[in-house]
Amino acid sequence: MRNIRTIAKRELGSYFTSPVAYVFLVIFLLLTGFFTFTAGQFFERGEASLAAFFGWHPWLYLVLVPAAGMRLWAEERRAGTIELLLTMPITPWEAIAGKFLASWIFLGIALALTFPVVVTANVLGSPDNGMLFAGYLGSLFLAGAYLAVTCLTSAMTRNQVVAFILSVVACLFLILAGFNPVTDLMVRWASPAFVDTVAAFSVVTHFDGFQKGVIDSRDLAYFLSVIGFALFATSIVLRNR
Repeated sequence: MRNIRTIAKRELGSYFTSPVAYVFLVIFLLLTGFFTFTAGQFFERGEASLAAFFGWHPWLYLVLVPAAGMRLWAEERRAGTIELLLTMPITPWEAIAGKFLASWIFLGIALALTFPVVVTANVLGSPDNGMLFAGYLGSLFLAGAYLAVTCLTSAMTRNQVVAFILSVVACLFLILAGFNPVTDLMVRWASPAFVDTVAAFSVVTHFDGFQKGVIDSRDLAYFLSVIGFALFATSIVLRNR
């Protein structure tokens, strides 16, 4: 546990030693504001609801999370420091967990900085803050799932751009598997049972409950399973590097 904390602290600090982290945070907050207040027509809705805010998160994270995590292992491979890291008195799992937690905390900081949206909703109306908490919790797990996938793709290549593209494609599949236009199209040639099975793999299906204020153990299990599987696959890739 001590090694994980040390690695996480080092990795988190590395984000803020360059302007990249600050640029990321500014872009994230600007896009969040745009999709919530402009594209989501927050003020025109006439209700204290953050449905527009959370509804865009699967798509917003599709680009921003891979951008934040593509360097996790690709940079280590490019610089040739991955061998040095893995020969230190730490296990591969500790290195993976430390790097993942650092990036997840960074994304959590970015998400926490959107608190003015919550303040605005409470000033203009009386939203269900329990529902907002569930939405934030779901959004954090959603970001964690995308990040774990990005961690895996980053371990597969030394090129950050390739890692980014692979992550976007993989995460896009996790969205489209349960995206209504896609499932409506699939129903025309596949059985409802098959469509439901495919949709069960979608982050959209499991994130929807959180948006409605429902913290379902099945949804939590889904996100934890995606994170666990992706990190386990990352360890296999690194062992066979």
